[in-house]
Amino acid sequence: MMGSGKSAIGKSLSERLNMEFADTDRIIEKRLSLSITKIFETKGEEFFRKIEMEESIKLTEKKGFVIALGGGAFINDTIRKNVKKSCFSVWLQLDIDEIFERTKNNQKRPLLNRNNSKEELDKLYKERKEIYSMADCKIDCNKKDKNEIVKEIKKIYENK
Repeated sequence: MMGSGKSAIGKSLSERLNMEFADTDRIIEKRLSLSITKIFETKGEEFFRKIEMEESIKLTEKKGFVIALGGGAFINDTIRKNVKKSCFSVWLQLDIDEIFERTKNNQKRPLLNRNNSKEELDKLYKERKEIYSMADCKIDCNKKDKNEIVKEIKKIYENK
């Protein structure tokens, strides 16, 4: 989910596991030389999701990477099946109030830019959480700092 810390935690985890880090949103922005917000504004969500699927599939087929998928990527059946087949997936679960606090002033969230309300965020979260629960593990990120979360994921990953 947006605002859960996927990029920061993923980068830190990749360093601790001595793996490469990839963030699909940053890869898409670099590929198109546009921000995610501009892609949504000028080309639409459908176009973005198509590119997101291409880049996500490419990454999940590689070994030795920690990947931060965009908040909506795991919702896509093709991406999710590929992740489940070839990767270890983690849902960074965070209370909706905390997600709202982290995202309410961020203009880089195209799905929230329309009215940036807690109700919209809550609706999106409820739509996604059942699918997010299909991840290999769920990490409760509430009241934990980045290092605690990374340590917990690393332990689970190394003992799987």
